[in-house]
This record gives sequence, C-alpha cells and structure tokens, in this order.
Amino acid sequence: MANNEREKSVPSKNTAAHPSTGVLVAAWAVPVVVAGQFGLLSGIPIVITLAASLRDRRLRTLRWWTGGLALAYASLVTAWLAGPSEAPSLSKYLSPAATALLAAAGAVVAVVHHLVRRRSAVPAATTGK
Repeated sequence: MANNEREKSVPSKNTAAHPSTGVLVAAWAVPVVVAGQFGLLSGIPIVITLAASLRDRRLRTLRWWTGGLALAYASLVTAWLAGPSEAPSLSKYLSPAATALLAAAGAVVAVVHHLVRRRSAVPAATTGK
C-alpha cells in the first residue's frame, strides 16, 4: 500500500503544464504548410493543436489562441466550399492577403505555444532571506 501512495504523490513528466514537443511541432507546421500552398492540409496540425489545448485544463491561455486559429481556418474553408468559386483547392481560392493572414495567425499560435512551454520549463524563483 505504501508503494501505491508513493507512486501517486510523485508527479510524472506527462503531467507537466506545457505543450508536448509534438504539439509544438504541429503549431509550427501550420504557417509552413499554409505558406507552402497546402492550405487544406493545414487543418491537420490545427486540429492537433486545438485538441491538445482543449485536453489539458491548465493550458487555458492556449485555448483562445488556438481556437481563434481554428475559427479563421474554418471560416476560410466554409467560404471556399459554400461560395461560387471555381477554385479547385483552398490554396488557389485564398488571396495573397488571406494566405498571409492565416500563416501569420499560425505563427502567432506557434510563438504562444513556445512561450508557454518555455515559461513552464523555468523553475519558479524563490525568495530567501
């Protein structure tokens, strides 16, 4: 019984309040994929970052940023599919300004993910007198 209590009291690496490396890679993949003219495929890393930020309640700041990116992506996909456009792909449908905005939004989300990860890795400063 003592071993079970000890195992419960020791925090594991999986309970850290920072995004994993895979989520960080997915966040950085969004602007790269959008800028590389693979707009529809950018939904995959967007879903990964959104799911990761919604999964952990300690990552509340990431939820708003990732939710905004997902909303921007979903609105562009909806406009492409519901509109009268004859564009065969999302990347050809997007104007250069919309592409730049979506890539910039992805970069902002990636930077926020990186900052949250960096801040959670730094141990809290202690004040000693």
